[in-house]
Amino acid sequence: MLLCIDVGNTQTVYGIFAGDRLERSWRTKTDARATADELALTVRGLLDGEPVSGLAVCSTVPAVLRELRVMIADYYGDLPAVVVGPGVRTGVPLMVDNPKEVGADRVVNSLAAHHLYGGPAIVVDFGTSTSIDVVGRKGEFLGGALAPGIEISVDALAERAAQLRKVELVRPRSVIGKNTVEALQSGVVYGYAGQVDGLVTRITAELGGDPAVIATGGLAPLVLGVAETLRHHEPDLTLIGLRLVAEKNRA
Repeated sequence: MLLCIDVGNTQTVYGIFAGDRLERSWRTKTDARATADELALTVRGLLDGEPVSGLAVCSTVPAVLRELRVMIADYYGDLPAVVVGPGVRTGVPLMVDNPKEVGADRVVNSLAAHHLYGGPAIVVDFGTSTSIDVVGRKGEFLGGALAPGIEISVDALAERAAQLRKVELVRPRSVIGKNTVEALQSGVVYGYAGQVDGLVTRITAELGGDPAVIATGGLAPLVLGVAETLRHHEPDLTLIGLRLVAEKNRA
């Protein structure tokens, strides 16, 4: 079994693969203060005795990445492990001004998108930030767009506006809100759908062709069915990409 770990700013996703089949996955809260020993306890608790033959990891949180390296060395040092970063083979050419700035998750997502759908492709990742990544015909990462995530925007609005508050992130019964809660939900859900559709449409016009548009990330279900440009939903896109990276770096 290959254990894949995707550490995001808000959530950490774990998955185990048997060959190319994802057997099971879990989501936990990301804690930047977690130690290597705590991470190992979490992993062992989730696996519940399931044997592991290798690991593949990517992280957007440097503190957690450091502790994951220690965890791998201390608890899984006899297993093949790949931590996505500079020097790791991904097969994704980074066609941007500064390749070192590109997050490991965006590279891994691009690899998985091209593997599943070919190119060109556009990946919309609804996480702490909303990232839109553009993949070329040959699987190269061409760049993209970044915007504040849905939850960040809701939190900021509740903090800065005296008469507004945090609301449940669900689709309201109509676009025209009949009360403050529905008005906020409408602005968040339909507003973000409009933002995504606008960016994807502009990117498509600049890119040319008919790219596959793939939604992923924990908050993707909130916008699916509302944003008209989202054609595919791959909740495990990053885990799939990590599996592919592990295969490319297998000795």
